[in-house]
Amino acid sequence: MINKLQILSVTPPSNLDAYIRVAHLWPMLSIKEEQLLTQRLRYNGDLDAAKTLILSHLRFVVHISRSYSGYGLLQSDLIQEGNIGLMKAVRRFNPEIGVRLVSFAVHWIKSEIHEYVLRNWRIVKVATTKSQRKLFFNLRKTKKRLGWFNEEEINMVARELGVSSKDVREMESRMSVQDVTFNPIPEEDYIDGKNHNTGQYLQDKTSNFASNVEADDWDQHATNKLSIALLALDKRSRDIIHARWLDQDKKRTLQKIANSYGISAERVRQLEKNAMKKLKIAIES
Repeated sequence: MINKLQILSVTPPSNLDAYIRVAHLWPMLSIKEEQLLTQRLRYNGDLDAAKTLILSHLRFVVHISRSYSGYGLLQSDLIQEGNIGLMKAVRRFNPEIGVRLVSFAVHWIKSEIHEYVLRNWRIVKVATTKSQRKLFFNLRKTKKRLGWFNEEEINMVARELGVSSKDVREMESRMSVQDVTFNPIPEEDYIDGKNHNTGQYLQDKTSNFASNVEADDWDQHATNKLSIALLALDKRSRDIIHARWLDQDKKRTLQKIANSYGISAERVRQLEKNAMKKLKIAIES
C-alpha cells in the first residue's frame, strides 16, 4: 500500500493515463471495511482512515469526470475538482445514515465539478443563480438530443425543468456565444497580411480618455494657481475669501465677518469684491 501511495503522490492528474492506472490500483472497499474506516474517522479523527477512504474512491471521481468531457475542459482539471468534492464528502459522511460513502459523495463530487465548469466554460459567467445552474446543465443534455430549439421544444424544456420559456431562450443564447480573444496573435496567423485580432480595433464609445486626462490636468493646474493667488492676498482678505467661499461647513455671512473684524458689512463686501478681482487676474494670467 505504501508503494502505491508513493506512486500516486508523484503522478499528477496532468499525466492522465498514468494517474488513472494508479487510481485503479486501490481496491474497492467492502461494506464492513468502509463502515470500520468511516467510524474510525468520525469518532476518533483517524486521518489514516480518511486517506484510505479517499484513495479507494478515486476511481469513482475519474468515472464521474468523464461525463463532463463535452465542455472543452481538461479531464485532469475536472478530476482535481472532483477530488476536492470527494474529500469534503469523506469529512462530512456519517456512517450511521445507512448508505455507502459513494452514494453520499456523488453529490459533493458533482457539485465541485459543476462550479469549476461554470467558472471556466466561458470568460463571462453564463449561470450565477441556482435555477440558472440547473438550466445550464440540463439544457446541454437536452440540446444534444434536439439540437437548436423551435418554439414547441422551448416550451417542452421549460415544462420539464420547471422554468419559464424566457429563461430557456436566454440560456440557449448564452450557451451559443463563443469567447473571442483580445490577446495579440502571432504574425504568421495574420489574414491577408493583417492582424484581425478584436483588441486591435475594439472601441469604447462611452468615454473620452484624452478629454478626461485634459480635464484632470486643468483642474490641478487651476487649483495650484488659486493656492498661489490666495497666498498673495493680505491676511484679512484671505480670511474673508475662505469664510465666504472655501469653508463649506462653516460658511459665514457678511455680518458675522464684519462683527469679528469690527467693521461694517459693506466694507467686508468691498474687500471680498477686490479680493475676487485679484484672484481672477492671477488665475487667468
